[in-house]
Order: sequence, then C-alpha cells, then structure tokens
Amino acid sequence: MKNHHVRVWPADETHGREDELAWKIAEYAVSRPAIDDDVANMVRCRVIDNASVALAAINRRPVRSARAMALAHPRPHGAPLFGMSPDITVHAEWAAWANATAVRELDFHDTFLATDFSHPGDNIPPMIATAQQTGKDGAAVIRASAIAYEVHVQLMKAMGLHVHKKDLVAHLLPGAVAGLGALLELPTEVVYHAVNQAVHLGFSTRQSRKGEITSWKAYVPSYSGKTAIEAIDRAMRGEGAPNPIYEGADSVIAWMLDGTDGEYTVTLPDPTEPPRAILETYTKEHSAEYQAQAIIDLALEIRGQINDLTRVKKINLHTSHHTHVVIDTGSNDPQKFAPNASRETLDHSAMYILAVALEDGHWHHETSYTPARAARPETIALWQKIETREDAEWEKRYHHPDPAQRAFGGRLEIIMDDGTTHEAAKDVANAHPNGATPWTWPDYTAKFDRLIGDVIDVSERDRFIEAVADLGTLDADDVRLLNPILPRSIVQDSKATGVGIFDWDN
Repeated sequence: MKNHHVRVWPADETHGREDELAWKIAEYAVSRPAIDDDVANMVRCRVIDNASVALAAINRRPVRSARAMALAHPRPHGAPLFGMSPDITVHAEWAAWANATAVRELDFHDTFLATDFSHPGDNIPPMIATAQQTGKDGAAVIRASAIAYEVHVQLMKAMGLHVHKKDLVAHLLPGAVAGLGALLELPTEVVYHAVNQAVHLGFSTRQSRKGEITSWKAYVPSYSGKTAIEAIDRAMRGEGAPNPIYEGADSVIAWMLDGTDGEYTVTLPDPTEPPRAILETYTKEHSAEYQAQAIIDLALEIRGQINDLTRVKKINLHTSHHTHVVIDTGSNDPQKFAPNASRETLDHSAMYILAVALEDGHWHHETSYTPARAARPETIALWQKIETREDAEWEKRYHHPDPAQRAFGGRLEIIMDDGTTHEAAKDVANAHPNGATPWTWPDYTAKFDRLIGDVIDVSERDRFIEAVADLGTLDADDVRLLNPILPRSIVQDSKATGVGIFDWDN
C-alpha cells in the first residue's frame, strides 16, 4: 500500500498528470492485480446479497419507476433487469439505473463506515450490466468489483464528505469508474478522464438524507452507476474532462471539501497489488441504516429483562458522534419522531427502530415499517422516551485504525419508573466480521431464501445460486444470465407508477 498526499495546487503550480489522485486511481484500476480467493468469495457473497434485497423490493414504487424508465430504453444484446426474463434487455446504463435502485431501496445490503461512509455493494450493478452488454466473463466481473470496492473504501477512509454536508455519491462514482476501467481493460488515460468527469458530476448535498427522506436515497447509487458508465463511454471516444478534479485551484477539495488549505492522505495499493478492502466491509442482517444494526441486536437481547415496557421512564443510548447526528436525536430532525414519516426516514431513526425492536422482539423489512405499525400509541409513547448521547469513547472506537477494534454500536441504558436500570452494550452487530455470528456464504444464501424463497421457483433459485458460486469460471453467455428471474405474475407492471417523458406517446 502507498500513501498519496493530496492537496490543492495554486494555479501557478504545475504538476504532471501522474501526480494527480485521479491518475493514481486510474493507474491502479487497469493494472490487472491478482484477486485472492477470499476476496473473490466475498464478491460472490455480495452478488447474492444484492440480488436478495433487490428482489425483495421488486414491486416497491421507486423500483417500479426505475424499471419503467429502463424499459423505455431497450437494446438488443444489452443488459437484463432483476426479476425479468433475460430476453428483455436495455442499455447497460439504464440496467444499472434500475438494478441499483432495486438493490438500495430497502437499505438492506452492505456498508462501510470510516471518515466517510457508503454502501460499496452499489458498485456491483454497473459492473454486471456493463459486463453483460460487452461480453465480459465472470472472472472480469470479480476483478472489476474488487477494484471498485478498493477505490471506494480507500476514499471513504481518507476524505470526509458528511462533515461538509456532501452526499456519499462523491466517493461512489470514482470507485465505479475504476471498476469499469478494470472490466474493460482500458488505457490509463481513458480511465483518468472518466474519473475526473465522474467526480466533477458527483458532488451533491446531504439533504437527500435529512428531514423528510424520499426515494432519492434509493436512486443515489443508480445515478452513480449510470453516470459512471456514461463517463467511461465519453472518455473512450477521446473526450477529456475537468482536471485536476481533486487538486485544482477550483477543484472539489477547494470548494466542496476542506478548502484551499485542505490536505488528505489517500492510501491505494501499488499497481498489481491485490485489492482486499472488500473484506473490511460488512452487510446487514436487518433492513435499516447500518448503525441501527447493533442497536436492533441489542434491543432483541435486553428486552427479556423488561417485563412491562409501559413502565419505562427513560431510555438513553450512548454512542458515536456519527450515529448520534445521523440517525439519532443529535440530527435534530423532528421527522425522526413522526409516526407519519416515510419509510426512508423511519429506517434512519434509531429511536423508532429501538422502540419497535423492544416491543416486537424481531425485525422485518416490511412489517416493521408499515404506517399502522408506526402509528401504535404505545410505540409512539415509548419512542418519545428515547434520547441518544454522544460518547467520547464510542467515538474513539468508531475511528480506531485497527479494523478489529472498531465499534459501531453503543451502550443502552433503560431506566424504569421505580428507578431500576437495565444496561447492555454491543460493539458491533452480530453479523459483522467481528460480531457474535460473522456472516459467511451460508448466511448470504439463507438471507436470499428468507427474503424471496416463497416467490422464486426452486429450479431458478438453484440455478442462480450455483451460477454465483461458479462466478469466477462463468463465460460471457453465462454472465448474461446472471440476474435471477421471478415468475411473470410476481413482477408488477412498472407503468402503473405513472407516465413520464420516456413513455410519452403522441
């Protein structure tokens, strides 16, 4: 691994392209590193994970809308869509749009938390869609995905976006471009221009995850995948892009991040060094924002100590700064206490999640979020008694340099009306690599079966699982069949969401 010092260069200071971060990202992307077996296996796990949550969300309105937009852009020998026949194909960028929206909709796939945070599994849909359209094999998909994860994770470790109220798309896009460059084995200069273009277009505000959170949260990775594919296409045609996008006098660092005095250390593998960052990432056992994972596990464990939840006087959750200000009372979002809030808001409300988990003793990606469930008077009463507090020790653990020591949980303090106190703490979610039951391949396939086992044909389920298990040896024709198919009666008509410009018929 090599550290790269990144700072803003004054306009009169000249450097070669090889000194730019975008060039270093591109150089690594196309260096054809070997992929270790444990990394390849984790890519397979995340392909299963993405498919399970995408199919579970197949008929939710944002997913149907995205699918309708994609279906308006058919292309023979393009890329298929989740749940649909492989005979129905669209342009790769639109397949990435629809499929990534389906993956993200339930907030139920993998995550990485560091200086910044995101869902690196969002890189996979554009890799698969582009591979399907361009005839790449399964080994290329694995390598491209591992490289996309590597670039994405290293940027999250190095550059804080949330502190400047910028959304996570700014790091997701260069990761996706790097993976696509690896997939297509492009020249370094082509990937360099595409990285510059993608980062230039990738900065947006955190309002997408603030206040009344809407379905745009689910569309963020689809925008990223589609934009990354288009940036690569444009650069392949010989077009340049704004540069240097990180170091320039009017760059994203100068005006979007730490300003002209901003300095960062970005660590990337040396060219040809195997990418391994995917092994630092972790998926979700429960459908909720990642930092609620340990809170749900904690609630399910401690609830047996409390005979009567109506006698709870106060609940305090001591946790990290990020958890406190993003999903807890430190966000100062009144919507996080609103019974009529959107599902997207409720899955970012630790107070709601904690109350429901304590009451129900389980968590479900649909029933735990229904309007009727959120409106129960006893739930609202308990919900209002919950407060979170930023704790210096939990904040220190959150940013610990050793992955084995990082903590994304908290300490729960439940005070009863008679003064009795129940306390429990959990460092990480049970499914985390350092958790009580770290997830491996059987857990991912079990999640697939739990979410869609009752709607997918058994033969199709087995075909898909076996294909992913053999991903590294699949040829191009097999990769084109990689998306699982649901019975036609299951996938609802996408146009029922309304008529848009793409459907306009005079």
